[in-house]
Amino acid sequence: MRLQPRKIETNNGIQGELTVELFDRFAKRMRDKGWNGVESFFNAGIQGGAVLEVGPGPGYVGLEWLKKSKCGTLTGLEISPAMIRIAEKNAREYMLSHQVNYIEGSCMAMPFADHSFDAAFSNGSLHEWEDPVLAFHEIHRVLKPNGIFCISDLRRDVSLLTRSFLYFSVQPKEMRPGMLTSLAAAYTVNELEQLMASTAFQEIQIHSDFCGLTVSGIKEPLTPSM
Repeated sequence: MRLQPRKIETNNGIQGELTVELFDRFAKRMRDKGWNGVESFFNAGIQGGAVLEVGPGPGYVGLEWLKKSKCGTLTGLEISPAMIRIAEKNAREYMLSHQVNYIEGSCMAMPFADHSFDAAFSNGSLHEWEDPVLAFHEIHRVLKPNGIFCISDLRRDVSLLTRSFLYFSVQPKEMRPGMLTSLAAAYTVNELEQLMASTAFQEIQIHSDFCGLTVSGIKEPLTPSM
């Protein structure tokens, strides 16, 4: 299958109440299947501390991480007010509201001071970032020295069989067209390598699996002043 050029999906997140409700049902099913990237965050070394989640959506990914970490706090940066309302409801149901705070804003202009977080992660939102290099610069800025980041997402160059599997796995079925547009907006490993070469991160690791990719790394420590 010939790989098609990347097509931008959206720069505004998921906004409408009905669409948000459908996405919440979809994300809950992904959580129940364990398809949420949480293990990759732990494997990257994000096991506690003050953590930023970029694009938390309805919150299940970060809440699952928070439930398992037992020693972390979470700040979710989300562009959609409707999605924040769902995430706050879900945090209450997890009984983790005291450990998580959702902030409305863009990953390309984060409303946080320099060196605010020990780590940052995101699952499934990279393909929506309008300017990913700027977003990674912002992640770099808000991380403390030696801070860890881990970003996971779909990859565009999946096989036709995998594409079909993903499509028919999506429930509710009203979300299936969105899976295709997300795949069309996703990156390949080579594209992500080129993208990361323009960021402030000096050492990164990129891994791929049958339908996704993960990029992780550590912000360089402060250089001792002479």
